[in-house]
Amino acid sequence: MEFRPADQAAMREAIALARRSLLERDADVPVGALLIDDAGRVLAASGNRREALSDPTAHAEVVVLREAAAARGDWDLAGCTLVVTLEPCPMCAGAAHLARVDRVVFGAWNTDYGAAGSSWDLLRDRRLSHRPEVVGGLLAEECGSVVREFFERRRAN
Repeated sequence: MEFRPADQAAMREAIALARRSLLERDADVPVGALLIDDAGRVLAASGNRREALSDPTAHAEVVVLREAAAARGDWDLAGCTLVVTLEPCPMCAGAAHLARVDRVVFGAWNTDYGAAGSSWDLLRDRRLSHRPEVVGGLLAEECGSVVREFFERRRAN
């Protein structure tokens, strides 16, 4: 399981989304996500929207899965790659599994809540009927620095 040439460009776009959230007044944890189809087209892109929507499920990953499914008119997102700056939590990993995405590519590891190989490995659990390819650590330092900056600012205030 390796990174594909297009993964880095997609991750840079996800990082830009995450960085934008640092500028918002009611900033949420800066996570950016994209869903890309098998032809390389971005079907949806978002940052975390929990604060903006007052919705505990509005993590970046869930938002892009919802938007892409709506755009395709189908919940089955087979053939797609989810690119996210932070390792998905259990909810987001479960959503990616249920949407049947083919690949999950993430940047920084989430040792507190990650469910794609650090704290849990939900996506590769052999008991599940669908297991996407999981590739972690793409531009990990850059992705992690955005989250660290957010929490450093928060602690300073």
